Amino acid sequence: MERVKQHLQMLRVVNLKPNFSELARIYGIDRRTVKKYWNGYQGKPKTRNKPSKLDKYFEKIAMLMSIKGITIRAAYERLKDEEGGVIGTYSNFRKYVKKKGLKPEKAPKGHPRFETLPGIQAQVDWKENMKLHSKSGEEFVVNVFNYKLGYSRYCYFEYRQSKTQQDVFECLINAFKATGGVPQEILFDNMRSVVDITGNGRKINNKMKAFAKDFGFKIKLCKPRHSYTKGKVESANKFLNWLIAYDYAFENEEELRDIIRRINKRVNTQTNQATNVPPLLLFQKEREYLSPLPRRSIIESYVDHSIKVKVQKDSLIYYKGNKYSVPPEYIGKMVNLKINENYLYIHYITELIAVHEITGKKINYLSNHYMALMRKHAKDSDKLKEVCENNLKNLDKFFQEGNI
Repeated sequence: MERVKQHLQMLRVVNLKPNFSELARIYGIDRRTVKKYWNGYQGKPKTRNKPSKLDKYFEKIAMLMSIKGITIRAAYERLKDEEGGVIGTYSNFRKYVKKKGLKPEKAPKGHPRFETLPGIQAQVDWKENMKLHSKSGEEFVVNVFNYKLGYSRYCYFEYRQSKTQQDVFECLINAFKATGGVPQEILFDNMRSVVDITGNGRKINNKMKAFAKDFGFKIKLCKPRHSYTKGKVESANKFLNWLIAYDYAFENEEELRDIIRRINKRVNTQTNQATNVPPLLLFQKEREYLSPLPRRSIIESYVDHSIKVKVQKDSLIYYKGNKYSVPPEYIGKMVNLKINENYLYIHYITELIAVHEITGKKINYLSNHYMALMRKHAKDSDKLKEVCENNLKNLDKFFQEGNI
């Protein structure tokens, strides 16, 4: 069309009227089109102000992108999780966010790439101390164990409240079970549960050495201050940043665990940028190269069958969807749960601090625990017992009537 426009401009300069039919034959277009350009038509604009199907989600996208530390991908996955496929592709979503000025892109950092054969290596890291809040405002300090097979990029994520050596042992065992075997080597960074830092440098601690020997893998340590040496697992940690988008968007710890499981499944079934296929596809091949787990007695020797939970601000702990009380001096501390027949035994380190009959009630306060908690807030200590009894009765009635 540029040639038609130039021809018409030349005729206009010499003050000649064009033969629209002749020009149409020369340029192979309709004469009405030639006439339209003669009368001032400039063609379709290069950019059109076409509405986007994401416009109706603009306020929600803007809210998500305002969360500190969130990525465009995390916002997309949260919206996709809630709205389904109607929000379109990630590339379109990313363009929309940039066009609306909701999130500037950072320049990518370069690093060398390396590959391993099937079954040779896994990489391990923690996504640690993420603070998330439930819909009711309860704060959760989230630690996610991240285990990634080097060849297939297949990931295993596990939520933990702490990052002790016992947590590492149990998470590794669960990862081996989930993937069907043990790789030849596992790459760690300088996590304290694996490495002792001495005056002579780094040293793998004895318990971890024994664990590796029993399960048949070699321990490899990444080079200090060179995070790219475990870049595969670092990239998986970026997926765990999707959790930021769920701040104030879950009911309880079990729902938070379920969100992590859904993210884990999505990561393993989406096309990986490095391999251009989903990790699950390559994993079918890699699992054949993994070594079998040791006998059951060895596995059981590394497993602590007690359940670790954190005491919340209301002096309660979670167990299977219900809450049970402990003395208020243990608020904020990690306690161990053991179940025997129909009773819940709660220990702090080795001390037994509470025993509850397991019930179907949502809230289970022992009266002495509740009274000790209320003592800090009661103005009239003479009526404390009466106030506590009435509060507990009202609490039971509230939940029995199905309000929550």
